[in-house]
Amino acid sequence: MTIAIALNSNQLNNLDLSPAQTVIEKLLQEGAPSHEQQLRFDIDYPRESTDPRELSEIPEVRLWFVRLDARYPWLPFLLDWKAGELARYAAMLVPHQFSRKEGIQYNPEALEIFVMQKLFVLVDWMKSQGIESPSRLKSMAQMFGYELDDALFEAIR
Repeated sequence: MTIAIALNSNQLNNLDLSPAQTVIEKLLQEGAPSHEQQLRFDIDYPRESTDPRELSEIPEVRLWFVRLDARYPWLPFLLDWKAGELARYAAMLVPHQFSRKEGIQYNPEALEIFVMQKLFVLVDWMKSQGIESPSRLKSMAQMFGYELDDALFEAIR
């Protein structure tokens, strides 16, 4: 079951996290692990018809997601990866360019830092939730083109 967080331009421009907080806090009370990969964002941010930018290229939208990530750094666990929410979330936080032929092109060094930071955050958060499965984290890294060795997980335990 997908759970949507609706965002409008007023909330984004004012860095109002309340729509996300309401949903996420409810999921935490219900037990966040039971809502793994169910969360998505419906973003309504009007643009001029001549504005070629993607949402992740609009500073106000990106800043809202930076603030959200600071509040809930483990949020990728809840995002609907299959629907592209993890990639879109990363685009909000990682410098990138768009190519009509190749799609999103992340800055390689920034993407590596993002993936590793999320890995470290999620290892600790998942452990606190009673989840001891590195396979989920390996899958997340694979979505961005990284293969993680089991030795890495041994080193950070």
